[in-house]
Amino acid sequence: MNYTDGQLELKSLKLRRSVIKWIKHAGAGHTGGSLSCIDILNVLYNRILKVSPATFSSPDRDRYVQSKGHAVEALFVVLADAGFFDESDLETLCAYQSHYVGHPTRKVNGVEQNTGGLGHGLPICVGTALAGKMDKKDYRVFTLLGDGELAEGSNWEAAMSAAHYKLDNLTAVIDCNTLQIAGRTADVMNNEPLVEKWEAFGWAVRRIDGHDYAALTEALQAPLKKGKPSMIIANTVKGKGVDFMEDVGKWHHGVPNDDEYERAMASFETQIGIKEGALS
Repeated sequence: MNYTDGQLELKSLKLRRSVIKWIKHAGAGHTGGSLSCIDILNVLYNRILKVSPATFSSPDRDRYVQSKGHAVEALFVVLADAGFFDESDLETLCAYQSHYVGHPTRKVNGVEQNTGGLGHGLPICVGTALAGKMDKKDYRVFTLLGDGELAEGSNWEAAMSAAHYKLDNLTAVIDCNTLQIAGRTADVMNNEPLVEKWEAFGWAVRRIDGHDYAALTEALQAPLKKGKPSMIIANTVKGKGVDFMEDVGKWHHGVPNDDEYERAMASFETQIGIKEGALS
């Protein structure tokens, strides 16, 4: 289906509602970061990635690796929406012996790599993209990083390697919501100026609004520059879509209580109703 921006916005509202639903059900989860990256994943899986449940075993498929693995609830609801598994499987989220645990695992259909140790996703993707070049494949490789994750040195080793090997089949996105578990990223380990840093490492870089579907689509639909890996710095809001969670650090891994849950779900129902009315 060719989704309009309005249809993607409606889908994101429903996906965010599902994130809250399943985190509440499980009694655990990384709420804020899952909500901040939903629009990025929504655009990737519905406009960009050449992958589906039917083609997931194809050597020619595009690859997506979620390096910020703690935001797994966002990945799970997007994969379910894309048909990789039935959303009812998430009834077991974080339950004993469930494959649906607090970080991505390849035991879940649609997940490319086990992630969760921060700083691992980009190096994996560099190797995957390099393999694609060596095998003369046309697939593209994508990964999502957190801005706080950039304190891990393995990212910068990978950044040098990607530029050295001219991996223009590699695109990384930073979910730049400016918050991490210990506080503001700028206070914990300041990494700005990000654009200049990545350019100095040999990447083509673009900074965009990470909740703008058109901007995300334009930035992701093709490599930014031939012969260079692409870095998309997506400015986002932690807890996006729930007014009392937005840009509030405690929701990094907070689980809503009953009252907060009802408030969030009621807000989503209102927003969804308005959007459905506008699209009808």
